[in-house]
Amino acid sequence: MALGAILSPTDAVATSIVRKLGVPKRIVTVLEGESLVNDATALVLLRTGIVAAAAGFSFITTLGTFAWAVVCAVVVGALAGALALRLRAWITSPTANTALGLTVPFLAFLPSEALGGSGLVAAVIAGVVCGQGSLRWLTPEQRMSDKLNWRTVEFLFEGAVFLIMGLELFGIVENNLAANEGIFKGMGIAALAFVIIIVVRALYVLPMLKIHTSRVKRTAQLRFAARAAGRAAAHDSDDAAKASPLAALPGADRVTQHRHSPKRLGRMRADIDYFDASPLTWRHNTVIIWAGMRGAVTLAAAQTLPRDTPQWDLLVFIAFLVAISSLLIQGLTLPFLVRALGLRKPGGTSAPHAEIRKIDHTLRKAAQAAIDGGALKRPNQQDFSPEMYAQPVSVLIAQFDPAKGQKPRELFEFELALIKVMRTRLHEVGRSGRHSTSALRYVLDELDAYEISVKLHLESEQ
Repeated sequence: MALGAILSPTDAVATSIVRKLGVPKRIVTVLEGESLVNDATALVLLRTGIVAAAAGFSFITTLGTFAWAVVCAVVVGALAGALALRLRAWITSPTANTALGLTVPFLAFLPSEALGGSGLVAAVIAGVVCGQGSLRWLTPEQRMSDKLNWRTVEFLFEGAVFLIMGLELFGIVENNLAANEGIFKGMGIAALAFVIIIVVRALYVLPMLKIHTSRVKRTAQLRFAARAAGRAAAHDSDDAAKASPLAALPGADRVTQHRHSPKRLGRMRADIDYFDASPLTWRHNTVIIWAGMRGAVTLAAAQTLPRDTPQWDLLVFIAFLVAISSLLIQGLTLPFLVRALGLRKPGGTSAPHAEIRKIDHTLRKAAQAAIDGGALKRPNQQDFSPEMYAQPVSVLIAQFDPAKGQKPRELFEFELALIKVMRTRLHEVGRSGRHSTSALRYVLDELDAYEISVKLHLESEQ
């Protein structure tokens, strides 16, 4: 059981390879979600297997331990992530904020482990909560710092895993050679395990994705139709409802609007359109199956086995051979497979320019509406257009004319207020489900970069 848990998690390197090949974005989404969740569940199973081997195996006890480890970790991780977001929103020092961000995994890991939960699952959940809430709670500087810092941490940790394994490999091979079977037993088991994980993955992924896609699409269609019909019925009986004594109850209008919200109908319609436009055929499923490589997580999991585990050297040797074989065989052949199946598209999975321009236009309309409605007041005699926000700040400064009584500080403060309006609108657009994540991230990064530039000029005026 422990060996199966060690070999089960996939490596995130597959996602980076597939993304560069230009495959449909839905494949990348599936692989990203898999690499995020499977690592945690695999290590929970690994710990369960180690405990069962040491204390004896009971199916009910083992199942209860696994369930508690996951449930406890989810609750603790969500609380730690929410708390970290609010603390970081209060801290203005960039250095202190970065330090606090690096402690978030430990804030989730340690309490969860103390309560008998999975520290890794808690850290994953905390990361998801922080990632989802970063747009609302964190500043552009914090988001940019997080992106760079965690990429560096990830690179160092993955390199450390392979380095440690490389340093230990000589002794592991020597110990396997000293055994009666030599290294051929480990090589044979590793080859068999490699075949098994590919076959089992195919037997699971093919029917699972097909059933999931059809079920989710059918459910979305039924719910959309039911809510649309309910909204139409509510509209037809609106006069009758207003005449009802129940209409006088506090909050009755809000309940009706919530049950038949146009935003919820729009998100359901977007889900249906998404499944219609991005079906997962047998070609996509083939890529998903072959992209399930093993790598750093498998090596790290193997090294967490207690040293007194029977045949420890053999188990770690098997894990090393499977991980290296998977990275070399699947990693090197994946580009050829994608091209052979005709799934490669020029330009990769980057956001299409038409979609980015559409989002930009929506944000500028929101900015113009705020100006026209009086929510934002132009600086003195400043002729401003929302089209300016995508231009370098130097272009904006070039329009500044001290002879007209214009003050640079007022101009930059107006820009920041305008960016806040655009960011709020971007959050609403993102929740509608009508645009891809890549396009939304591109526009958010562009808006963050512009805000940082404006703040720098504002600080120079102080």
